Amino acid sequence: MNITKDTIIGNLVANDYRTASVFKQNGIDFCCNGNRTIEDACVQKQKNTETVIKLLEEVTANSTDASNQDFTKWPLDLLADYIEKKHHRYVENKIQEINPFLHKVARVHGDKHPELFEVETLFNESAGELAMHMKKEELILFPFIRKMENAKQTGTTIQAPFGTVKNPIQMMMNEHTNEGDRFRKIAELTQDYQPPNDACNTYKVTYALLKEFEEDLHQHIHLENNILFPQAITLEKNLTSEN
Repeated sequence: MNITKDTIIGNLVANDYRTASVFKQNGIDFCCNGNRTIEDACVQKQKNTETVIKLLEEVTANSTDASNQDFTKWPLDLLADYIEKKHHRYVENKIQEINPFLHKVARVHGDKHPELFEVETLFNESAGELAMHMKKEELILFPFIRKMENAKQTGTTIQAPFGTVKNPIQMMMNEHTNEGDRFRKIAELTQDYQPPNDACNTYKVTYALLKEFEEDLHQHIHLENNILFPQAITLEKNLTSEN
């Protein structure tokens, strides 16, 4: 894989998700802002472009990661199913797990660490927004993507009830950006999920869960913004041009 300063971050991560770890370590957003070049992102974050490229080359040279999946080759209905069953279920389950922990930690430690109250508020806001967001995908956008995939296989026609698939996709991407901003704020407030010296075990577990939640959300958004959505737009265009 030829990686240069002009390589688009979202495309690179779409082709090899292992590269996400390098961007994560350097504080570079590969999901919501994945449409930038490596050089542009490095300049903004004041990172050495050549150093980042070298790290990316080292990661991609290692072919022993059996968990690496080329999601770009998956049929869109399968990818939508995967996102729904893996990431949507994860969000639903982890919200129920994190909420009581976070509430307890804020109540017990909030006097010495008042930022916990803001973290709790932000996470509760995210939980509510993500619940509505995922339902819109599950009830409106994903079913239409599955219908388009079926139309491609069967040679039939299909008409979007919302004009074009670009309309709900743009709404979903805007909401992704909002969640990315919200979790950047949570990461800042928690010093990148580093518990303070006086943290109890519940405190430490809560921060670890929040960090894991953010990492899963990044992959979740990446699969949609960089793979599912662009390919759905292309599929709709191809179906339209054939009729």
